[in-house]
Amino acid sequence: MTSSTNPLRPVRPLVPSASATGPRLAEPSPWRRGPCGGRLAPVAGVEERAGLRLGTPAGRWVLLATVLASGVAMLDATVVNVALPALAEDLDAGLAGLQWTVNGYTLTLASLILLGGSLGDRLGRRRVLVAGAVWFGVASVLCALAPTVEALVVARALQGVGGALLTPGSLAIIAASFHPDDRARAVGAWSGLGGVAGAAGPFLGGWLVGTVGWRGVFLVNVPLVAVVVAVALRHVPETRDPGADGRLDVPGAVLGALGLGGVTYALVAAGEQGWSPAVAASGAAGALALAAFVVAERRGRSPMVPPGLFASRQFTATNAATAAVYAALGAVFFLLVLQLQVVSGFSPLAAGTALLPVTAVMLVGSARAGALAQRTGPRLPMTAGPLVAAGGLLLLLRVGPGAGWVGDVLPAALLLGLGLTLTVAPLTAAVLAAAPAEHAGVASGVNNAVARAAQLLAVAVVPLAAGLGEGAYGDPARFDAGFRVAMVLSAGLMVLGALVSAAFVRGGAAGAPLPAPAGPAPAEQPAPVPSAPVPSPRSHCAVDGPPLLEREERPSRP
Repeated sequence: MTSSTNPLRPVRPLVPSASATGPRLAEPSPWRRGPCGGRLAPVAGVEERAGLRLGTPAGRWVLLATVLASGVAMLDATVVNVALPALAEDLDAGLAGLQWTVNGYTLTLASLILLGGSLGDRLGRRRVLVAGAVWFGVASVLCALAPTVEALVVARALQGVGGALLTPGSLAIIAASFHPDDRARAVGAWSGLGGVAGAAGPFLGGWLVGTVGWRGVFLVNVPLVAVVVAVALRHVPETRDPGADGRLDVPGAVLGALGLGGVTYALVAAGEQGWSPAVAASGAAGALALAAFVVAERRGRSPMVPPGLFASRQFTATNAATAAVYAALGAVFFLLVLQLQVVSGFSPLAAGTALLPVTAVMLVGSARAGALAQRTGPRLPMTAGPLVAAGGLLLLLRVGPGAGWVGDVLPAALLLGLGLTLTVAPLTAAVLAAAPAEHAGVASGVNNAVARAAQLLAVAVVPLAAGLGEGAYGDPARFDAGFRVAMVLSAGLMVLGALVSAAFVRGGAAGAPLPAPAGPAPAEQPAPVPSAPVPSPRSHCAVDGPPLLEREERPSRP
């Protein structure tokens, strides 16, 4: 299969959109890079169906299925935190059980999200989406019926597997199904409505806990995924990538999951049991599995994470800053809803809506932050943003017994939202600018997975470092003291992200070509591979991870 155009030609800049996990696309070609590295090409005989128009009933059905599919996964990432105190009381769970309730989902989602995109490319995106929706729905029922916290953690891990199939597949279906003239608007609608779902999660969770109980937080997923399955089977065309080559990187996914799981278990268990021989052995086994993951990715024929990406200092530095910033967010969003309810006496609904200003500020201001990054380069906003966010986290030290929303929570939420607004869009632009065009999709997928893995580890290690061990959750005074230490540690992580950005992220204007690597004499060097085009300003409220992006992809050879 050949193309008459240069497959490495940079695409036109992305046009603005409200986005929680992805930007709008401009001038799409039949071949595109998916959010987790797969190529988005219609299968034979689907070219006509790939021309769906957004204003037609067929186009609206596809948009409905994909928005609900990604929205339910995003909703579950934010809705559960508000229910933690209620389920802790019902299931007699301690802080470790609550940590695993959050981390069980994040662990499998972070480990398998890249593999989920590859499965859709090979087996069919609609098929994988439907399978993910059914899986997610069954796991949600298991969560709602869980008689113990241990059963709930297992069900949450199963939910994460479903989320890893839903999230990349929904965007890939849009890119492969819509007419080029409407594809940008379809992705914009998908990302904007997905952002609304993520922002509404804490509010919905608080309302459900206050009316039907914490089990309703999981049961609300069931009718949503039922609609996804029904609409997808009847109205969504099947697409796959006929040029997908190489085997699935199952060993890499397994090693990554085992490594993250082992380390996370050791960090959580150490808070309750101390560093016993069994806990230390679990941590060591996890570290060895992560080392084996690195070796497997370097030597594998079809690695899930191409090692060459990290040869770029810009890409490595941006992901290091991502890890620091999103680790801080993971710890804050886990502990703050507990502090508000256990120590400050907020109702579930009030606690769930307390941080809505964060997402509101991000939705309103991210496009302007993206424009600033295009003029100044990513270094300035990626340095200033985490510092401003750190100031917001330090203001959360005011949240204690008798705290009020207007005087204590709102100023911190506004400052945190402003800091994240300055950070997220430039961070995404820096990741794309550091990656060759043919790896832009997988680069954004790696960046998203790095953020989720950082949140996973932060939820385990920050409470431990703050002294929130066994019995802390049942003692409001002790929990309050630990919360204050955790906010200082989280602010320190934000400052670390700012320092990494200031020291290692290049400050040139976004979209500037990458410098030529050191090596052979100029006459011996091949033609440079252009870096991925940088997205233009758009809106994000990606508090759970950087947005997944798509890029034009080179057709594979027959």
